[in-house]
Amino acid sequence: MKKLVKISMIALAASLVVGCATNSDIENLQTQIDGLKTSVTQASSDAASAQAAATDAKAAAERAAQYAQDTNSKLDNMFKKSMMK
Repeated sequence: MKKLVKISMIALAASLVVGCATNSDIENLQTQIDGLKTSVTQASSDAASAQAAATDAKAAAERAAQYAQDTNSKLDNMFKKSMMK
């Protein structure tokens, strides 16, 4: 009997500590989850925008490098022509 009372007391104490989730707690957690989902969506959108901007910047840098190389070739040809005169 004493053993049953002790087990009952332990079970009661455990249920009071563990089983106190209310609807407001669940709603609070759902609100936090919804906020995190929004943040993740925004971060994903920002990452996609950054990737697009990086791609555009890389293309512009490659065009600039090609223009510089073309200009350098033209200047070398002009210099060679002027040295031949």
